[in-house]
Amino acid sequence: MRILVSNDDGYFSPGIAILAQSLAALGEVTVVAPERDRSGASNSLMLDRPLTVRQAANGFRYVNGTPTDCVHLALTGLLDARPDVVVSGINFGANMGDDTIYSGTVAAATEGYLFGIPSIAVSLASKAGKHFETAAAVARQLVERCARSPLAAPLLLNINVPDLPLAALGPLEATRLGRRHKAEPVVKLQTPRGETAYWIGPAGGEQDAGPGTDFYAVAAGRVSVTPLQIDLSMHQQLPALREWLAK
Repeated sequence: MRILVSNDDGYFSPGIAILAQSLAALGEVTVVAPERDRSGASNSLMLDRPLTVRQAANGFRYVNGTPTDCVHLALTGLLDARPDVVVSGINFGANMGDDTIYSGTVAAATEGYLFGIPSIAVSLASKAGKHFETAAAVARQLVERCARSPLAAPLLLNINVPDLPLAALGPLEATRLGRRHKAEPVVKLQTPRGETAYWIGPAGGEQDAGPGTDFYAVAAGRVSVTPLQIDLSMHQQLPALREWLAK
């Protein structure tokens, strides 16, 4: 089995090292990841400058671009053979609800999915970062399941794992994305030159976090497994739109 691993926290992050080590038991693992933290990069591509690829002492390749750049380069020129699965992570922190729109972790998996490859984004749903090995074990279990019993439809999964010891972890649960409240206000500061600068404010709290959502599952100690899609068309609005355009 050939496995491509990427992330958005950078090739030096503890999550990607633990993930690659866990998946190595399943086959040939290749890591292509950003050279620095690119959290929040979403599905952006660098189109205004060339990209470079370097190799770290541990064999990981790193790119001076976005998570999407990393997977795109890997699939269109770097790799000699097409991977069987793309796994992105392990992200340091959750990617639930609206987070998925901005997430570079999800974006790396999405790029694999757009190339027709089963793809999985894995996040440790905590900023404490105590149990990356639990998330790695879940990722390995899902990759094994993909190989043993692949789904007929294209696969793009968003996985959020509670930051718990593996023995304390609840079961895997199929979920939908929840929703957050609007983000907190920006944080203003003064630069040494007297200019006003801004930090983007923190994400808002959970708004739609009831049973069936990713927020609810993780809060209950269960692994949230959300199938994602890329079609942004609002199909239910098409009849009304056709009628409106015909007026």
